[in-house]
Amino acid sequence: MNDTPTPKPDLREVVLAARNVAKSYGNIHALKGVNFDIHRGQVTTLFGENGAGKSTLMKILSGVIQPTTGQIILDGQPVSFQSSTEARDRGISIIHQELSLAPNLSVRDNIFMGREITGPTGVNFAEEERQVRRLMAELEEDIDPLTPVEELRLGQQQIVEIARALSVDSRILIMDEPTSALSATEVEVLFKVIRDLTSKGVSIVYISHHLEEALQITDHAVVLRDGNMTAYAPRADIDLEWIVRNMVGENYDLGSPPTGYAFGDTALSVRDLTVPDPAGGAFNVVDRLSLDVKAGEIVCIYGLMGAGRTELLETVAGRLRAGRGQIVLEGHEVSHLTIAERIARGLALVPEDRQRDGLVQTMSVGQNLSLASIMNFTKGLFTQKRAEQDLIDQTIRKVTVKTSGGAAAIGSLSGGNQQKVVIGKMLATNPRVIMLDEPSRGIDIGAKAEVFRLLAERAKEGLAVVYSTSEVGECLSIAHRIIVMHKGRISAEFDSTVSKEKIMAASGESVAA
Repeated sequence: MNDTPTPKPDLREVVLAARNVAKSYGNIHALKGVNFDIHRGQVTTLFGENGAGKSTLMKILSGVIQPTTGQIILDGQPVSFQSSTEARDRGISIIHQELSLAPNLSVRDNIFMGREITGPTGVNFAEEERQVRRLMAELEEDIDPLTPVEELRLGQQQIVEIARALSVDSRILIMDEPTSALSATEVEVLFKVIRDLTSKGVSIVYISHHLEEALQITDHAVVLRDGNMTAYAPRADIDLEWIVRNMVGENYDLGSPPTGYAFGDTALSVRDLTVPDPAGGAFNVVDRLSLDVKAGEIVCIYGLMGAGRTELLETVAGRLRAGRGQIVLEGHEVSHLTIAERIARGLALVPEDRQRDGLVQTMSVGQNLSLASIMNFTKGLFTQKRAEQDLIDQTIRKVTVKTSGGAAAIGSLSGGNQQKVVIGKMLATNPRVIMLDEPSRGIDIGAKAEVFRLLAERAKEGLAVVYSTSEVGECLSIAHRIIVMHKGRISAEFDSTVSKEKIMAASGESVAA
């Protein structure tokens, strides 16, 4: 007997529904008989931890994959989509959590890839460009349609992904983590676009790990847990506690600054660091910045998009070239060293974009975990397989990666577990300083808590931790000290007792009265 709750009737017409939908991959049951309704002109938000089945359900509704059992009903009639193109032709589009853009193509070509506008003489590039400019104006983003996507920052690439979905004029738009790389201002613009779409009868399915943010936009909330639909309610009946309770079974928090030990000597010292704009602009993205971090200390760097957080961390790690300044690791100047040499000295970076910069998709979980340490197991042309396997097994246990083993495909893991693989890979190099750029991007509240717990435990062992975030709530978790950046400079420094309002004000973000 199926115990999955059936959604209560709604005054709005149901345009798309899942009925007793299940999806299995061998012995793994990703969905277990889920019922799900999408109402015309409303936002239905889908909550759940990584691995709960959210993305699987959305891929089924949008034709990316087919269910093992169950029915999809569109406009009251059963349908079977064999591809996302079939679903798109029926008015259903999806914005995937992980970007699916071609980096070497222009913004224009990405948006119209596979459905080019043609005329008597071939592709009408001028009309495509005109439509892209209109979309960018609607999204209030100053992006030239002819700019190669690889030249855009991650948040702008996310805007391009959203613009591509909007360009199809969908009746049903599924948004899987659409704001994970957006600034607060860009989120506000997206929400205005969503409200405009729903006023025209477009139905939105919204998936987000930013719980408070999602509450601003939703009309209905649905919670998935372990492949089952466990709760649903209209917006008037839910709050943050309701969401967390139904997602993880208890009121999680992200921890507190670890105590009971003394900090060690200065592990990382940045002196008068200046970084020119990597895109060639006539300004510095990091401007004469100085910062010290001690062994065992956890420092959070907060700032809006464009504040210079990522550029600071990437320059310290060796990915960007500094214009001037010093980077000193445990008393030794490392500014002249390569990335690999800095890692060997004990300086590690977990990048913001785990798919592009943190993981090799063609490698297994174990191969990704051992990649940064591979020289430790290599003698001449041969790799010491036993020693490598011991490291992989040990790291999987330490960072609690939920996987069938090191041989599993990296793509088989949830977003939260993929992030733990990236962190585990860098921790396996035995760093003295670890830097993490937006370590909780695209992962759920339970996975966030696990990541922050892991960092707090390592700090107690003497690891210096620096992490950046654009979520003010994450500043007030495990950080001993909070550094606020604004336009490439440190605008304020606080301890863990500071209020959210003071942090936001120091970043240049407007704070509602």
